[in-house]
Order: sequence, then C-alpha cells, then structure tokens
Amino acid sequence: MVFILLIFFVVTTVFVKETGIELERPTSQSNAAIEGENILFAIDEQGRIYFESEQIELSEVGLIVRRLSSREPRPVVIVADRTVTTDELVKVIDEATLAGALSISIATNQNGGQP
Repeated sequence: MVFILLIFFVVTTVFVKETGIELERPTSQSNAAIEGENILFAIDEQGRIYFESEQIELSEVGLIVRRLSSREPRPVVIVADRTVTTDELVKVIDEATLAGALSISIATNQNGGQP
C-alpha cells in the first residue's frame, strides 16, 4: 500500500512539473499510476489547453499526438481543472483519439476514501 502511494505521489509530482500550470484537479477513489512516457495536456479553468507549459490551440492536440506517437504509441494524460466543462474535455479527448491515441486518461487527486 505504501509503495502504491509512493508511486502516486511521484506521478503527481511529474504531472505538475510537466504541465507547467497549477490546476485544481478533481478527486477520485480509484486513481492509479500510469507508467511509461506520457503525452501530457493541461486544461485550465478558462478552458485553455497547454502542452509543455505552452498554450496551444485545440487543433494542435492531434498534431502533437501524431508526432510523439509516430514510432510507438504513447498514452495521453489530460490534467484538467475541476471546473472544466465536459464539452471542453471531450473536445481534447476527441482530437487525441482521432490522432490515433490508444490510451487516454484523466489525471485526478486521490480522494483519501471520502465519499
């Protein structure tokens, strides 16, 4: 159990470092660490999309996924502020899916067992 929590905190730290923006993520009781090199996108409370700390347009999501997954598929992780609308989140997921992403996850904070 301690090892799983350690992995979670390491992955969480990487998310904050690589997205470059501070977000209030939703919580989940069933979150798990994702291994390997991820393609990280962030969506802030205003619905702006970021990749490697740079703001990008929605149309660039697919280009980035195709470029970074050209040799081998890489999982896509979306770190979205908890206030982001479902519509904004689905648009990013659609762009990544249409670009060939085989795995798309949404980053959350651990709820700590609270209902």
